[in-house]
Amino acid sequence: MGNTFGQLFRVTTFGESHGGGIGVVIDGCPPKIDISEAEIQRELDRRRPGQSKIATQRKEEDRCEILSGVFEGKTLGTSIGILVRNKDARPEDYAAIAKTFRPSHADFTYEAKYGIRNWQGGGRASARETIGRVAAGAIARKVLRTLFSKIDIVAYVAQIHELAAKVNRSKVKISDVDANIVRCPDEAMAKKMISLIENTRAGGDSLGGVIECVVRNAPVGLGEPVFDKLEADLAKAMLSLPATKGFEIGSGFSATRMRGSEHNDAFEMRGGKVRTSTNYSGGIQGGISNGEEIYFRVAFKPTATIAREQETVTVSRESTKLAARGRHDPCVLPRAVPMVEAMAALVLCDHALRQHAINFSEK
Repeated sequence: MGNTFGQLFRVTTFGESHGGGIGVVIDGCPPKIDISEAEIQRELDRRRPGQSKIATQRKEEDRCEILSGVFEGKTLGTSIGILVRNKDARPEDYAAIAKTFRPSHADFTYEAKYGIRNWQGGGRASARETIGRVAAGAIARKVLRTLFSKIDIVAYVAQIHELAAKVNRSKVKISDVDANIVRCPDEAMAKKMISLIENTRAGGDSLGGVIECVVRNAPVGLGEPVFDKLEADLAKAMLSLPATKGFEIGSGFSATRMRGSEHNDAFEMRGGKVRTSTNYSGGIQGGISNGEEIYFRVAFKPTATIAREQETVTVSRESTKLAARGRHDPCVLPRAVPMVEAMAALVLCDHALRQHAINFSEK
């Protein structure tokens, strides 16, 4: 399995939804980076279950334990191990699916590939695996801010179903995002989103949507053409998250409705630096960051587990019906915001270290 992500800043996650715990091993983190369990915990608290009325009610504190690689509050340059123990696992909730494939889940494909699967909450395919990503992302942020003090990564819910928010990506702050439980900085639209999620859950259904992420004050020069273009690695990172179905950066698919004369980002001198007058490129040109804001959007499907009865088949290939049990998010997006930020931080940190290795100098 592809459990490892990154080249110089490498993270390997482990664990299953209803096993003993979830964790991550981080290799390649530079030494002498200040880090504490409290800083990691702050990000884990943003993704943990049970945090609001529109999230799964599984009660997990998700307390992190740094097992190695940190001494007296500083990284050692050696492997960092972080563990979060599962406390509120209820594998008995999934007994009904031991012999039944849940629609749009990984049950069938895992069994087809490996000949065996952990049916307790989806095992390794569970979004609980992202605990390790978010923990590693917190450390990646610290490395990035050590290298580039002004870099800022902010993600937010931009759309739930057909409800689209209006957000100034150049000014939005994490405090604006976390001001409400749906993590949408458009206050009026956030209220509508919350109401829609509650009503949809009451009907036994689920919703999807779009998360937008912006990286401000990124340096010029991050990215490794040809196959490791910055946007290519960002796309892989985002599409490796559970429930993702689409990725677009900058103008994205809307560029198909523009002419070159409209879409080209003209260069100009501003503040003694080469800048662009527009930013349809999304801060990346030729696979390399150009110093403008990097912004992209990630599409998330409706949660696959719903309370409505659905047609399916058993492992013995017999037709049956299934109404899901257990505790699940009616919409994954509010809890996915820190996951998107974490994956962006991992990609940027890895590329920053790769650029530093070839005599990096901020332009």
